[in-house]
Amino acid sequence: MKKPSTSAATVKELIEHAIHDLEVTPDEYQSIMDCVNEDGHMDREEQALLSQFHAMINDGTIKRVKGSQ
Repeated sequence: MKKPSTSAATVKELIEHAIHDLEVTPDEYQSIMDCVNEDGHMDREEQALLSQFHAMINDGTIKRVKGSQ
């Protein structure tokens, strides 16, 4: 079994922050996506985290909000 990429742990932290707040700003969302794409490879853990994250956005658990200006 392959070891998850180092970015997977960071992705998990970023997503957990969004879950804790129950909202995600455009900057936070972009940070998550940038982190996933940082190494040019999305491993299984990152795929699972993103799938759960997007499901929570789609079902309204996590709200996408405007960033602070």
